[in-house]
Amino acid sequence: MTCFRPLALAVLWLIAVPASPGLAGTLEASVGPLKVEEMADRLHEPWGLAFLPDGGFLVTERGGALWRFEAGGSRVQVTGTPQVWAYGQGGLLDVMVPRDFATSREVFLSYAKPQEGGAGTALAVGRLNDAGDGLDDVRVLFEMTPGGARPQHFGSRIVEGPQGHLFLTIGERGHAELAQDLQRHNGTVIRLNRDGSVPQDNPFRGQAGAQPEIWSYGHRNPQGLALAPDGRLWAVEHGAMGGDELNLIEPGVNYGWPVIAYGRHYDGTKIGIGTEAEGMAQPVHFWDPSIAPSGLAIYSGALWPDWAGHAVIGSLKFDYIAVLDLADGSEEGLRSRETGRVRDVREAPDGTLWFLSVKRGGVFRIRPAGTP
Repeated sequence: MTCFRPLALAVLWLIAVPASPGLAGTLEASVGPLKVEEMADRLHEPWGLAFLPDGGFLVTERGGALWRFEAGGSRVQVTGTPQVWAYGQGGLLDVMVPRDFATSREVFLSYAKPQEGGAGTALAVGRLNDAGDGLDDVRVLFEMTPGGARPQHFGSRIVEGPQGHLFLTIGERGHAELAQDLQRHNGTVIRLNRDGSVPQDNPFRGQAGAQPEIWSYGHRNPQGLALAPDGRLWAVEHGAMGGDELNLIEPGVNYGWPVIAYGRHYDGTKIGIGTEAEGMAQPVHFWDPSIAPSGLAIYSGALWPDWAGHAVIGSLKFDYIAVLDLADGSEEGLRSRETGRVRDVREAPDGTLWFLSVKRGGVFRIRPAGTP
């Protein structure tokens, strides 16, 4: 197990700001001027974004809609999506297009699935038809142990691993103590085979009293998950009042919630026993005050070599995008009128950075200014 000491308390250095009122959408950043462009609008609570190999992309809306956008800008609502529990923070959440989409046509969706007495995080897969307007053969690959009636903390970010495994984050559903209970899926990152079965080398497979899908546990509400170019898996999760975390996700590791945390309960009282405990991993980085981190990308450096290996994180609370140097913990902020309540952040195949803005109801692209 690898343990880290947090690099630093983050200071919000919002050095990337609109250049002038007449150049809306242009940012001055450490890597040079950036252009922010709207790629889609008129979206209601967009949650997940995924790229298609033909230059198009998919976007989920929390209320239950899945949209396919063509490279030219036209859109169609995709039918056949599963029934969702669109209440509180629940609904249709992430979307993931696997590397073999050109041949498989498969699309993976995470969502709040109605259950007796409430809802729980689930993962489904379907085949996008040739017309691109419907999902066929939709089936549920995974459904968490009963999530409960509370309306928060579904996690739900999906990543395809280096060997094709599926990783899914699950929040503790407002039941903090269950994040330490291996008999439940609350507060975990799970790992599945492509067909929903459990990999032979999962750390808790075959262990009595543990759910075999669990890869890591002790999480609060991880809403960002990303595979770095070097194959390592990273996650960001919401703290309570302070204590948002960036963690390097490793098999079998306990990340501490709610026994340890860098933050306090919303009523100001102490969480758990403090910030450290034997057998519990330290975050690589934490934020206090909370930025409410959501989408996460680990940048390749394709267009901005100085940002290679940096974590790019959306803030729901402070309406900006954090670019975090994992080597020293320094942070650069990208903020413009477009970065209102950033829900997802992705690196596109061409190296541009895309994000979803809940406040603006749109999809935006960041590229070097002056390029076509």
